[in-house]
Amino acid sequence: MNRAFYSASIFDFLRSAPIEILGILSQNNPFSQETTQRDAWLEQIGILQKILKPYQGKIYFEFSIPRMGQRIDTLLIIGSVIFVLEFKTGADEFTSYAIDQVWDYALDLKNFHETSHNQFIAPILIATEAKTIAPVVCATPENDKLLLPIKSNTETLAEVIQTVLKFSEGQQINHTNWENGRYCPTPTIIEAAMALYKGHSVEEISRNDATSINLSKTSEAISEIIKHSSQNSKKSICFVTGVPGAGKTLVGLNIANTHSDEANDLYSVYLSGNGPLVKILREALVRDKVKNEKQCGKKIKKSDAFGAVKARIQNVHNFRDDCLEDQNPPIEHVVLFDEAQRAWNVEQTAKFMKTKKKKAGFNQSEPEFLISVLNRHPDWSVIICLVGGGQEINTGEAGIGEWLDAIKKSFPDWNIYISPRLSDSEYAAGEALNKLQAHPNVSYKDELHLAVSMRSFRAENVSLLIKQLLDLDSDNAVNTLKSINEKYPIVITRNLSNAKKWLKHKARGSERYGIVVSSQAERLKPHAIDVKSPMDPIHWFLNDKDDVRSSYYLEDVATEFHIQGLELDWVCVTWDADFRHTPQGWKHWSFVGNRWNKIKKEERQAYLKNAYRVLLTRARQGMVIVIPEGDKEDLTRKPEYYNSTYEYLKNIGFAEI
Repeated sequence: MNRAFYSASIFDFLRSAPIEILGILSQNNPFSQETTQRDAWLEQIGILQKILKPYQGKIYFEFSIPRMGQRIDTLLIIGSVIFVLEFKTGADEFTSYAIDQVWDYALDLKNFHETSHNQFIAPILIATEAKTIAPVVCATPENDKLLLPIKSNTETLAEVIQTVLKFSEGQQINHTNWENGRYCPTPTIIEAAMALYKGHSVEEISRNDATSINLSKTSEAISEIIKHSSQNSKKSICFVTGVPGAGKTLVGLNIANTHSDEANDLYSVYLSGNGPLVKILREALVRDKVKNEKQCGKKIKKSDAFGAVKARIQNVHNFRDDCLEDQNPPIEHVVLFDEAQRAWNVEQTAKFMKTKKKKAGFNQSEPEFLISVLNRHPDWSVIICLVGGGQEINTGEAGIGEWLDAIKKSFPDWNIYISPRLSDSEYAAGEALNKLQAHPNVSYKDELHLAVSMRSFRAENVSLLIKQLLDLDSDNAVNTLKSINEKYPIVITRNLSNAKKWLKHKARGSERYGIVVSSQAERLKPHAIDVKSPMDPIHWFLNDKDDVRSSYYLEDVATEFHIQGLELDWVCVTWDADFRHTPQGWKHWSFVGNRWNKIKKEERQAYLKNAYRVLLTRARQGMVIVIPEGDKEDLTRKPEYYNSTYEYLKNIGFAEI
């Protein structure tokens, strides 16, 4: 795949007329081209034709980074070095945003482009009108051949390239082999959503290595079910399972995006009961749409962009309420329910309907009602339930068994497509799954299970480690930790300040970091953490480093309710006394008034354990776990409330800082 608007050997580039190169760039540019873009390209061509005469290698203009939905201005391969050049034409200063931008491009190649993993990569920011300063060339603390961003102007760029080539060592890069290297990105769900809605395929923005079931295979299997149901007037329900971070939400967004065709009256919608996730995805897509239209010379109101996004991504409760009022079949034939295991049981739904909707006597669970809505279609419909294991974290969340019971009870004619892993204990399908064995229309498909976490592109077994840790399977946790330690650092500390320093030291470019805590962690106030303090998840997840409301400031914290379904690059999990390790196992506590009370109900105990499962599986690259020392003068924070948990983690082998 040609990922650049223009590519050539440096020899051919130097022999070509600037206007000829500009013509190729313009021809391959899908956007409306303004005079400023044309002038910027001509200036870059002129600068590079002047300074590249001593070198052999290859040059690429507008090199695509699908995961980020952006393009590198210029990429050079000379000797053993990949140069990533970001030009700021007419700029006289080096902004922190621009520095992060060029660093992000370099990090993307280092992390996700197979033939760039072990090469020297030099990110260079060129502010063409900046004052001349001596170039500083040095490696990052990780010493992984990725250099720190280098500042340059037009006059010093030649010296920078020469200095980097002297600094680096290694075998000359084979251009053909480099170009043929697989690009295997692992985007955040926000990045993935933006890339999908820009027209990138799921293949472009996901790994396709042999160690994981390809996301595209799962998408293809679902597409075949949709096609079969449509052509044969069948009603079908699919259950897609996956470990935390395996890409279930990505599959859902991909299906909702690819199976929407207004011209042929095909409508799909992605639904989630996760309010923060829906708000964040919508806002990210709206911001991206407005930004892209602006770059193309068009103006679009944010409200107009929101209307298009809202049709594809909705809160499941809003969808439910609309269908309560309107008894007609919904416009959508394909509906995807993310985190389907969190749908409400009969008791919770009936209570809500009576108190909030004034509908006394309502006796359906949320799954049964939602299936009945799609059953209104006279011809065909498809429901795709995306199911996470051990993710129920709130009162009344029924687990997947409620969906299976509803099918058995009220919809015997529906076709059922199930992942064979739905029988695993963490999916809590229970007896309902056994009852379906006699169902005439059940098909098991291996493609409907996503077995490998892709949230952490550095270590696939993080979710396994956390499962072992929470299940008190310490012997196996020791071995799993050893297998991931080199690529995915997890450290523990008793000091929150040290944890914050660790996060800032580890993060490079715009890699996002933040503090997460249990919603029951009410005795972290002495550490300036108040779980009851209002925070806006949109600002926390999407705003930049200079915004005090963003996660970067390490002031506001996210709970399991804010962060479920989302992720950060680096995470600080601050562990309170609500979930304590003891010689007898985990003990569950809730802080009420001025003291801790034991949680006795098994259901609530499971919610608390799952809350920590969510918190401990949010990091893509590494995390620090803070277990405070407590305070013997504070009866609500006795050291013994925390010490055993810390010792448990320490004995598993987590490094201390």
